[in-house]
Amino acid sequence: MQTPGTQEAAPRTWWREPMMWLVVGGPGAVILAGVATVALAVAHPDPVVDADYYRKGVEINRTLAERAAETPGARRPAMEGRNHAATVGRGAE
Repeated sequence: MQTPGTQEAAPRTWWREPMMWLVVGGPGAVILAGVATVALAVAHPDPVVDADYYRKGVEINRTLAERAAETPGARRPAMEGRNHAATVGRGAE
């Protein structure tokens, strides 16, 4: 019942309700982020691994072995350092 001199507030439209934007805004932001992610993935795809990656790795190892055979003393300090690091603490037994 309406008393004289009072007015009932007009209902607000749905887009003017702050709670509606909180409820719809979160999922809307996630959807936009998903679309942006798909667009980036399609525009810049990852390169495919070569089918003969194993053969290329074997060739690289062979090349490194040939270089080591050409200069046999080149790796000696590294090997001594590695062996020393592996034996630290064994002399105190």
